[in-house]
Amino acid sequence: MSMKPLCLWYKKPAVAWEEALPLGNGRLGMMVFGRILTERLQLNEESVWYGGPVDRNNPDALKYLPEIRRLIFAGEIHKAEKLALLALAGIPESQRPYQSLGDLWLHFDGHDEKEEKIESYRRELDLNTAVARVFYTYNNITFHRELFASAPDRVLVIRLSADQPGQISFYAVLNRGKYYEHAKPLGSDTLVMRGNCGGGVARTHAVNFRVALRAVPEGGRVYTIGENLVVEGVDAVTLLVAGETSYRHRNPEKACLKILAAAAGKPYEVLYRRHLQDYQSFFHRVELELTDQTVPSEPEAGLEAGLETGQKTRQETGPETGLEMGAETGPETLPTDERLERIKRGADDPGLVELYFQFGRYLLLSCSRPGSLPANLQGLWNQEMLPPWESKYTININTQMNYWPAETCNLPECHRPLLEHIKRMRKPGRRTAKVMYGCRGFVAHHNTDIWGDTAPQDLYPPASFWPMGAAWLSLHLWEHYHFSGDRRFLKKAYPVMKEAAEFFLDFLVPDSRGRLVTCPSVSPENTYILPDGERGSLCAGPAMDSQILHTLFTHCIKAAEILGLDSAFREKLRACLSRLPQPEISKDGRLQEWAEDYEEAEPGHRHISHLFALHPGNMISPRHTPELAAAARKTLETRLACGSGHTGWSRAWIINFWARLEDGEKAGANLMELLKNSTLPNLFNTHPPFQIDGNFGGTAGIAEMLLQSHTGEITLLPALPKNWSKGHIKGLRARGGYEVDLWWEDGRLQRAVIRSRFSQTCLLRPGTAVTITDNIGKRIAFAFDSPGIISFPVKAGECYHLQTVD
Repeated sequence: MSMKPLCLWYKKPAVAWEEALPLGNGRLGMMVFGRILTERLQLNEESVWYGGPVDRNNPDALKYLPEIRRLIFAGEIHKAEKLALLALAGIPESQRPYQSLGDLWLHFDGHDEKEEKIESYRRELDLNTAVARVFYTYNNITFHRELFASAPDRVLVIRLSADQPGQISFYAVLNRGKYYEHAKPLGSDTLVMRGNCGGGVARTHAVNFRVALRAVPEGGRVYTIGENLVVEGVDAVTLLVAGETSYRHRNPEKACLKILAAAAGKPYEVLYRRHLQDYQSFFHRVELELTDQTVPSEPEAGLEAGLETGQKTRQETGPETGLEMGAETGPETLPTDERLERIKRGADDPGLVELYFQFGRYLLLSCSRPGSLPANLQGLWNQEMLPPWESKYTININTQMNYWPAETCNLPECHRPLLEHIKRMRKPGRRTAKVMYGCRGFVAHHNTDIWGDTAPQDLYPPASFWPMGAAWLSLHLWEHYHFSGDRRFLKKAYPVMKEAAEFFLDFLVPDSRGRLVTCPSVSPENTYILPDGERGSLCAGPAMDSQILHTLFTHCIKAAEILGLDSAFREKLRACLSRLPQPEISKDGRLQEWAEDYEEAEPGHRHISHLFALHPGNMISPRHTPELAAAARKTLETRLACGSGHTGWSRAWIINFWARLEDGEKAGANLMELLKNSTLPNLFNTHPPFQIDGNFGGTAGIAEMLLQSHTGEITLLPALPKNWSKGHIKGLRARGGYEVDLWWEDGRLQRAVIRSRFSQTCLLRPGTAVTITDNIGKRIAFAFDSPGIISFPVKAGECYHLQTVD
């Protein structure tokens, strides 16, 4: 892949946390503020969570379950919800929060922040290298900071240098407000901060954490005074930060010091090179180009100064990045926050869409690596001790959305932490299934944590008593297989999928029409109005539940057939499938959200759960189920007219819905709304407040606009907006083991390259007449499988070139 410039950059330091730049290696995260006199580097380690594993299952749930069901079917919803709050709610009601690891403060000597003395300031995050940089000139000395999070060496790396010798002096402090025991020196070049996250059954059962900082100087002196690490008169210094907890290590301090010793034994250039080789092996799999690099229509004041700053500092300092500022002639010459402001004023900036797309891939690669925990509500980055929604795993949409780009955007390894966590949830989920519902299999509700908690969360009827969390998560196991075709993985994943399905064979009950429905349940976080005016959330058979179960049962049957297993179990699932409620169209032409055609209490609700069958499911599509697709379209139009999409993740889901309806203009318009109204200065998504799911949903939506494969065939450019008239994308993945490159011009496909992991028959919807050749130019014959779809044989590992025919 080429090194297209991909930089977030700014002319001033971050004031608020939401302006700082995120770095991460899967387990460790850092937010870079770029301040001059006192730099703040806010730190995270993925397993710094309050509390510990707790059995929160309500022991009275099973006793009162029949009465709750009777009340729901009798329409006595208030009574059912009151009893559910007493008998089904977890004890205690809430799971534990994710916490900040603390802050590393760098207090610089001989500096002040008077604007007249600071020149040529630039703060940036280079997505091509996953390196943050800060440049500025003070008293005719150019200072340079370079920071990255190394996955191979398991450390955060901070490099400080200047263009004159002996100019770097500061003292470093680790702290965590009042939530740590102490930070003490260890030798003359190391600080260790020790603490306990609190909240365990006993103090020894809570998570213990350690953060270790080491300085590796070039010239000058390094020593400690009190809890401070002093760096004095050095030419350059490399700071290394390691963080570990008792979640993984009996002795996290020993683990930290071992990591630091290994990293400190490598020259900075080696650390940088190892980081770069590792990161780019993932990131450069996908390339997106939507712009011809023309200058934006509204040049901003200060543009030339910003360009000159970048040229000067990059040429003078730092390892080669492959990004030369002199090559930037388009919107990239504007600071990122100014580009966002232009978008809010109605300007078009396809280059910012490119940056946002790749930023989503960067974030996933930075917060979800093999061996790490899954990305939580804030990915990895959180400065609070009690963050919004505890920054845990909300599994009625948010955690799932975090992983929508993993397969399509060619980061399947980043999917593994979630897939492993689903397995971690099985044991707690079996207990919840048995204690609360008297069922086999395993179940989870709308939240989980790092210990795999599966009991209901919160005292909030619109969300708490939704038993579909494990079922929806288990679909990710099938998706990972479906993209890769890895039968060894499927063999390990199938038992998890089977257990998730097995729960519902026991849990489902017949309604008055003989359909098998979930009860009790909810349509996530929404409320309906009964004919008599009573409002409620608890219900039987909401549309989303039946859609998830249809998808889960279908995938379980396919997996068992592929593996040659469980013929009797397959028949049970088929029998159950035939009795599940099917998507229904309401009297006003929209898809029904509940089993009955109830009125919505909030027509513009942020959750649009009953369109699961459109996305991420595949039961509804414009070509295969046009009547249901039309009803889905009307549902979206009505929700948007009433104010839906006001949260970032909701808007991101809407982009994916419109892409699946093959409406490029509406998908593109909603992408612009995501950038205008739900994007913070550092490109983080905001609910508000910050939640990372919208970043990942937005990235997935862009990929969905360009390539789809959920209905059995590969569709090229299914939802291309008019303002993306020319461009290309390389490296997207399609289900069935395919990788696809596309080029288009004047809104029409020009050529494509398709690679397959397997010898098979490729079904393709190119959208235009094409010829197909193999690697040596031999013409490949194809058949017309159905209107608009061609089929042709492919061999494993070979490339097939499509060229449009005028």
